[in-house]
Amino acid sequence: MKKIAVMISGGGSNLQSIIDSIENGDIKNIEISVVISNKESAFGLERARKAGIDTFYSNDEVEIKNIIQEYGCDLIVLAGFLKILSEDFIDYFKNKIINIHPSLIPSFCGVGYYGMRVHNAVVEYGVKISGATVHFVEVKADAGPIIMQECVEILPEDSAEDVSKKVLKIEHRLLPKVVKLFSEDRIELIGRKVFIK
Repeated sequence: MKKIAVMISGGGSNLQSIIDSIENGDIKNIEISVVISNKESAFGLERARKAGIDTFYSNDEVEIKNIIQEYGCDLIVLAGFLKILSEDFIDYFKNKIINIHPSLIPSFCGVGYYGMRVHNAVVEYGVKISGATVHFVEVKADAGPIIMQECVEILPEDSAEDVSKKVLKIEHRLLPKVVKLFSEDRIELIGRKVFIK
């Protein structure tokens, strides 16, 4: 049984999508061992408690690292975690941290691009498609190898809120799909390329 830690900062809807996929049997051989938030008021912590998952609030990387080690986690999932992790932390858990980003990387990503900032930029630029990306985490923000992407059509009349809703639907499918692939040992990283076996 593989174990994952999920790190959040807000509502935890992506966390919920993983919880639901495990509970309905779509994802097997994996459990969410712990949920950690850098914000004490994050609603995602309540979602985790309701599902019987241990939760922690911490802003201290050493403490977070110790918690993850204590629970013996095989993978760390950043699901709306809005704090930049240090180089030491990322190097320690090299190729064991994944993140979901609300755009098609390498567009609308990097430092300063998160949440509604991404969707506002998408609308202002006038692109015809956007989407979501699940990628490995490297020191440079949103620059790690891409595991999976999915796109959605953007209409000229769409507001940033419209784009957000469309992309969130994709995120709720994409992140559990990647967690399932991980649980089945089907993700292989060679250089910058990710192969799905």
